[in-house]
Parts: sequence; C-alpha cells; structure tokens
Amino acid sequence: MDYKAQVTNSILQALGTDDLTSAEVYQKLERPKELAMGDLAFPTFTLAKTMHKAPNMIAEELVAKIDTAAYEKVEVKGAYINFFLDKARFSNEVLTTITEEGVAYGQNDNGKGGNVPIDMSSPNIAKPISMGHLRSTVIGNSIAKILSKNGYHPIKDNHLGDWGTQFGKLIVAYKKWGNEDDVRKDPINNLVKYYVKFHVEDKEHPELDDEAREVFKKLEDGDEETTQLWEWFREESLKAFNEVYDKLGVTFDTYNGEAFYNDKMNIGIDILKDKNLLEESQGAQVVKLDKYDLNPALILKSDGATLYITRDIATAIYRDRTYKPAMNLYVVGSEQTYYFQQLKAVLLEMGLPSAENLHHIPFGLITVNGKKLSTRSGRIILLDEVLDEAIELSQKQIEEKNPNLPNKEEVAKEVGVGAIIFGDLKNERTNNIDFVLEDQLRFEGETGPYVQYSHARAESILRKANPVDFHSADKHLSDPNAWETIQILNDFPVVVESACKDFEPSEIAKYSLKLAKAFNKYYAHSKILVEDDQLAARLTLVKSVSTVLKESLNLLGVKAPDEM
Repeated sequence: MDYKAQVTNSILQALGTDDLTSAEVYQKLERPKELAMGDLAFPTFTLAKTMHKAPNMIAEELVAKIDTAAYEKVEVKGAYINFFLDKARFSNEVLTTITEEGVAYGQNDNGKGGNVPIDMSSPNIAKPISMGHLRSTVIGNSIAKILSKNGYHPIKDNHLGDWGTQFGKLIVAYKKWGNEDDVRKDPINNLVKYYVKFHVEDKEHPELDDEAREVFKKLEDGDEETTQLWEWFREESLKAFNEVYDKLGVTFDTYNGEAFYNDKMNIGIDILKDKNLLEESQGAQVVKLDKYDLNPALILKSDGATLYITRDIATAIYRDRTYKPAMNLYVVGSEQTYYFQQLKAVLLEMGLPSAENLHHIPFGLITVNGKKLSTRSGRIILLDEVLDEAIELSQKQIEEKNPNLPNKEEVAKEVGVGAIIFGDLKNERTNNIDFVLEDQLRFEGETGPYVQYSHARAESILRKANPVDFHSADKHLSDPNAWETIQILNDFPVVVESACKDFEPSEIAKYSLKLAKAFNKYYAHSKILVEDDQLAARLTLVKSVSTVLKESLNLLGVKAPDEM
C-alpha cells in the first residue's frame, strides 16, 4: 500500500492551490524517527514564502482542512503535520496483499521481459576458484534474481578466462616442469603450481615470456599439440569449477569463454576499419577516444595479436545480435572501471545498438586478514575449502543448539554457505571487505544465520499454532507492537525496485536484517499464540514475515531452512 500517496492527496486537497505539485509533496514527506511522532510527517517550511505566514500557522490551517477520517489522527508539532495511519485498516491491506501474492509479493513487470546478459564469475581455466572469485559470482547471481523479480530475463554468462597469453605461460611451464600423471591425479593444484613456478623463474629468465608469447600465437593459429593441451586443461577445470558452483547453488545459462570468440574477432575489427576508427600508433592499431576524455584503446598489438578488448568487442557484438539486450551487465572488480569506460566508448563509436545500456557493475576487493589474494604470487585461499569449513562450523553450532534437528547435514550446508554469501552481499558492493569466517557464522548480529534463524522462528510459531485459513482470516491487526513490522513488510516492493535500479543486492540484505530485527522485537514483546480475537491476524503477520524473509534470502541466493 502506497500510504505516502494517500497522505500526499490529503495535503494537496487541503492546499487547494498550485503552490506544490503532487511529486513535490510526495518527495518532502518524512518518516519520523520515533513512532510516537506519527508514521509520516510533512514539513511546511517551503510554503512560508508563497503563503506569507509562519510555518506553524500554515500547519494549523492545513490540518483544519484535512479529512482525518482515513487516519488514526493528524496533529501539528511545530512546523510539521504528523499523520498517524489507521493501523487496523493498513495492516489488513498489507497482510491481505502478501497472503494473496505469496512469493510473488514485490514482483513487478518493469523489465517487460527484456534480455539482460550478465557477465559474471569468469574464472581462468587451469586455476582454482579462489575467494577472489566469490564476489563476482554471488553479486552476479543475486542481481540476476533481482532482475527476474523486476520482470527482466537475465542470462547468466560465465565468460571463462580460457584464452590469452597466460595459456602460453602455462603450456611452457607444463612442458618444462610438469608431467601427465601428476596432472591427471590432481589437475588444478598441479597446474597452479606450474603457473606460479613460471612467474618465479621468469624473474631470472625473462626470455620465458617471449617463449610463452610464441606458444600462445601457435594456439591462436590452431597448432594441434597446443590445442589438445588447452582443451584438456579446460575440461579438467570445468569439472572442478562446477563442484564449487553446486555448493554455492549458482547455475549459468552459458559458458561461452574468451576462446568462443576467437574466430569472431574479425567482425569487430572489420566494423572498426569500415568506420575508419582504427589508427596506427607505434605499429599497433588503436581507437582514439579523445571526445570521451579517455586514452586511446589498444585493439591490436604490433604483431597483430589480439587483446582482452578485441575479444570483448566480439563478445558485445555477439550478445547484441543474439539477445537484443535491454541491458548488458559486466560484474567485474572496481579496478577495471577505466577499461570498461574505454570498451563502452569504442562500442558507442562503432554504433552498436546496445552500447548505451552497457553497464559495468564494479565491486571492491575482498581481502583475508587484510591481504590481497593473488594466484601469481601463490597467495590463494580456495573457495571450496572455505565453504567446507563454513559448513563444518555451522554443523558444530547446530549440534550445540539443536542436536535433534532433522536433516542436520543439509541445514548445516544451507547455513554455512548462506553465511558466506550473505556476509558478502550485506556490504555495498563497491566497498572493500575483509573476510573473517567466524564473524559471518554468528547466529546473532548482522549475519545470514540471524536472518535464517528469524525465518525458522516464524515457521516454528506457525507449527505450534492451530491451522489457520490465512486467506479468510481477519487481518485487522491493531497491536501497536506489530506496527513497525507491518510497515517494513509494506516497504518490500519498493526495496525490490530500488535494488534493481541500483544493481545493489545489499539493499535486499539490509532490508532482511531490518525485518528480522523488527519481527524478533515483536516476538519478544507480544504473546502471539494467545487465544483472542486478534490471534488469526497475528498468525497472518507471522506467516507474512516468513514469506518475505524467505523471498529476501532467495533474492540473495541464500536458502531459508524451516528449522534450525
């Protein structure tokens, strides 16, 4: 229920002039910090100039003209008009809407089914998925769910790093220091070991870099031996990746990596040539971007070799022609912001239809104990191992709190994995975060387990109660202790829209914490299961909280166990 619109109309009718528009009144409405001051307040300061009166006098005059029948009361406090909503009527409308819509509550059709490719996760083959890949994976997955809730059709694209000079380095390292048996026994760990050794050795032997470049050129040219090695490394990598994605509960619509676009790059290069956008600079081919206040974008090296941007241009053209996207999203770290400004500028110059709606979704660094993670230096913390540790720790906590819980192993997995996902997504994505596993697994405070436990508490109350037909139950709840929870439930559709507009999962996470805290406060101050004429309304509130908490967690990619 948009009660701000109701209050706006009341003020406009009382004004009876064109001093303020509907949008201006709506925007000026405030929610008082204390419930005792009302549910919405309108400041009259801005009317003082046009009405030539003191703000408090204006407030008194307007209140005298407002039809207060639709409100509990309307009163003046200084220059403010405070509106107290009719709690029973309002709660009935909110709880009825949630009961009727269920998990679809908050759904809208703003996206009108438009396709939105989301470039996300994108690990490099022959390297393990580390904690460094967590953010792109879970932020991208949550944004996809939020887009779907807003009527878009997200297409999750795991744009694998399966091409580039690093594979020249890896193949050189394998041939010098590796053997087939070791790789077959433990593919990822051994391939990483060779890759790290290459970067140790090339400090003393820089000629290794030249050798790696030559090998990668052979790979680009389709050399049989190097292609077979590359295909083997890719296949083994995908097996390992999917084990981690299964634990996270993340799926993808496509795995078109950089290699997929290897034979498609000429399309982009030809467009650049046809539009006379390519210029020679020190033997290389660049696109000047002066009008965007950006440095020239290097498209082809002097030896004709391609770069990331060459492949990303091919990718953008393919997505544009295949999906006709409403938006094209790249969930990639903040350190790549300038690069994506260049990419978008080049695509705009090329006249690509979807270029205007290309959005880089940046996120901050994740550190562990304050240290940045790096495969090259060997400072890797494996995401798979962290997930296993989280599951193990949550299992111990469940054993202590609820040893007789059915499906303990499954719940431990949902809580452990959920804690890591929620611990990331509760932060505004552009913030840097330092990962501390124990903090994220607490059952109290601003954590995933706290929200999950709040949902489980709501389900526990419903199991203890006699069955209720929520659709026909009276939902006119006048309990003042429930009022904060009702208002927060009403905010959910607005939060869903805002999180989509901002590409910001943290808005959903913070909302779920706010709802969980309000509900737990209500639970602490009210006897919910008392047999009286408000019992059905209270249970409908509990059911609504359970529904909205579960859907909030779902939008983050987190499970909501019914028992914990």
